[in-house]
Amino acid sequence: MSHYALQVLNLLAALLLLITFAMLSQRRILSLIYLFTLHGATLVATALVVAYVTHDNQLYFSAGLTFLLKVLLIPWILHKLILRLNVKWDVEPLINIPSTMLVGIVLVIIAFNLALPVAKLSASIARGTLGIALACILLSFMMMITRSKAVPQVIGFLAMENGLFFAATAATSGMPMIVELGIALDILIGILILGVFMFQIREQFDNLDIHNLESLTDD
Repeated sequence: MSHYALQVLNLLAALLLLITFAMLSQRRILSLIYLFTLHGATLVATALVVAYVTHDNQLYFSAGLTFLLKVLLIPWILHKLILRLNVKWDVEPLINIPSTMLVGIVLVIIAFNLALPVAKLSASIARGTLGIALACILLSFMMMITRSKAVPQVIGFLAMENGLFFAATAATSGMPMIVELGIALDILIGILILGVFMFQIREQFDNLDIHNLESLTDD
């Protein structure tokens, strides 16, 4: 059973990396939200597989919490936000898509080399996917710094947190429950604050380009 579970985990890890690449190259905000939802669903499936193999009941709770937040609640909030803000434009990256994907490939190579010595020290059945987890974190961070719009940057931050959760599952079979609850609460509060922040930008400048903040000066 462990052999089949490991194959499923490797498949889910590859899917997570593929979705992260798709998010990195996606130009439409609504499609980006759908990809983020799929990103969260893949994370839920990974946690369920590891929980089944390790018989760790806390991971079942983690999977449920992740499903509630990353698959249902947060995508719904983001979807409502872009409808209220009437965001219909394509995402405009600071560098073109081919260059972005090329840098992304380099980051994946770096991530695998950095994760290799750490994976050897891990006793988790999913330790082989640690490189993919680190690659997802780096790609999500790159998505944050190459976007000029607020909404894609928020999604990039959330995707990076997904990568951290996946890394914890891959290396240690999950984080302590109190840590996960604290992170989940912080993320939810952060989304609400960022929603207010986006409305303020929209009211002030009539768009969500964060470079408009550079024109603000103290009175």
